[in-house]
Amino acid sequence: MSLPRIAVDAMGGDHGVRVMVSGAALARRRHDKFKFLLVGDEARIKSALDDHPGMREASEILHCEDVVKGDEKPSRAIRRAKTTSMGLAIQAVKNGDCGAAVSAGNTGALMAMSKLALRTMPGIDRPALAALLPTLEEHDVIMLDLGANTECDARNLVQFAIMGAAYSRIVTQKPAPRVRLLNIGTESNKGTDDLQRAARLLKEAEGLEMQFDGYVEADKINRGEVDVVVTDGFSGNIALKAIEGSARFVTDLLKSAFTSSLRSKIGFLVSRPATELLKHHLDPNNHNGGVFLGLNGVIVKSHGSANADGVANAVAVAARLLEDDLTHRISADIGKVALRDSGNGSAVEPEDDEESVAGK
Repeated sequence: MSLPRIAVDAMGGDHGVRVMVSGAALARRRHDKFKFLLVGDEARIKSALDDHPGMREASEILHCEDVVKGDEKPSRAIRRAKTTSMGLAIQAVKNGDCGAAVSAGNTGALMAMSKLALRTMPGIDRPALAALLPTLEEHDVIMLDLGANTECDARNLVQFAIMGAAYSRIVTQKPAPRVRLLNIGTESNKGTDDLQRAARLLKEAEGLEMQFDGYVEADKINRGEVDVVVTDGFSGNIALKAIEGSARFVTDLLKSAFTSSLRSKIGFLVSRPATELLKHHLDPNNHNGGVFLGLNGVIVKSHGSANADGVANAVAVAARLLEDDLTHRISADIGKVALRDSGNGSAVEPEDDEESVAGK
C-alpha cells in the first residue's frame, strides 16, 4: 500500500538535522513504503543524507533556514509560519502535499500553528495532545490531554474520550477500549462538576465503541487496567511529568545501588537482563510520538530530546494513523453523540483567533 508523504521538520528538536534525518531513515529501513518531505536547510539535510543513501530516492527537500526556537512564544511563531521549517511542514499537510507532519520542535508553537492552519474537525471544539505511556500489560495506555488545553469543560472531556478511543482502537486493536476520566477518586460523587457531567454524558451515550465506567486515579494509569485516560491539559501535563520523573528516579536509583560496592556490581551482572528490560520499557524513545487529535490532518509531536530510534517511532505513529484513517474514525464517532451545553447554559466555542490560540 502506498502512503501519502510525511513531512519532517528537520530543524526541530534538541539534536538537529542529523538525528531527524537518521530517524526518518531508520523508519524507512523498517518500512520501505515511507516517502518524505524534509523541510529545513538544504545543505545540512543533503550532508545528513550522505549517511543514508537509500533515503535520497524516497525524499524531497524543501529548503528553509528559519527555525522556531524552543523558547519562542507561540504568538510570535504563528507570524513566521510561512518562513519556518515547522510552519512549512504543517502547510504541506494543509495543501495536501503530505498526509502528516512530524516535528520535535516547540510544542506550543506546533499546536498553535497546526490549529490555525488545519482547523478543528467538525464537532470538535479543541484539539488535544495524546501520547502513549507504558503499562504492566502488553498494550500502552493513551492519555490526553497532555497540555494543549489547561481548562476544559464537560463537552471537551467527552470529545477527548471519543478521540482517544478511536486512537486506541488503532493501537490496541480492541473493538471497545476501556476509557476512564482521571479523578481524585473512583466514587461517582468525586471530582469537579465538569468531570461528573462528562461522566454522565459518556454513560448515557449510545453507539460509542468504548467501555466507559467512570474514573481512574493517577496511581492506576500504568497498571494496564485502562486503555484511555482522559483529563484536562493542566492535570494531564502534571501527571505525565510525574510519571516521567518517577521513571528517571527508578533508573537512577538502580544505577546508584548497583555501583555502590563490588558486591552490588556483581549483583548487577547477574540481574542485567532484567534491568536492561526495565530500561527499555521506561525509555521514552520507545513510546515517542504525541498526536494532536481533532485536527483536519495528522500532526505528530516528537520529544525534543529524542534520538534516532525515538524519531523513527514518531514517524511510525504518523504512518499508522494515516493507514488506519484516524480522522475518519473520529468523525464517525463524534457524530454519534449529540453534545448539548456544558452545564453553564452555552456550548464552548472554538478559539480561532491568533491570540487566543497562541497565548501571549
